[in-house]
Amino acid sequence: MMSDSKTHSGSCHCGAVAYEVTTGLDGLIECNCSHCYRKGFVLTFVQPDAFKVLKEGPQTQYLFNSHKIHHRFCQTCGVQTFARGESPNGPMIAINVRTLTDVEPFDWTAERVDGRSF
Repeated sequence: MMSDSKTHSGSCHCGAVAYEVTTGLDGLIECNCSHCYRKGFVLTFVQPDAFKVLKEGPQTQYLFNSHKIHHRFCQTCGVQTFARGESPNGPMIAINVRTLTDVEPFDWTAERVDGRSF
């Protein structure tokens, strides 16, 4: 199923962190690396100009492996809504699709990616 890009709203559980992102719901990935798998992420990646923070409550970050992705999460409820990093094509934002507040759960499909192997 291909989907057109539209602006979606997202937030952490307590609402301290809120954002808007313009993206489609095609090309989503579910990765089995040690980080994504444990947290249950379903991800989409966008350019920084497609992303806008609306509310930036207290957050902290987690870095692991190559330290190229800054995994930001709410200090109050612990939910990671997005991450900032570098891709081979330049700056990117990784969106945790499960934090989109205007999308019905499981109205999307994700490709499983073997992140453990690379």
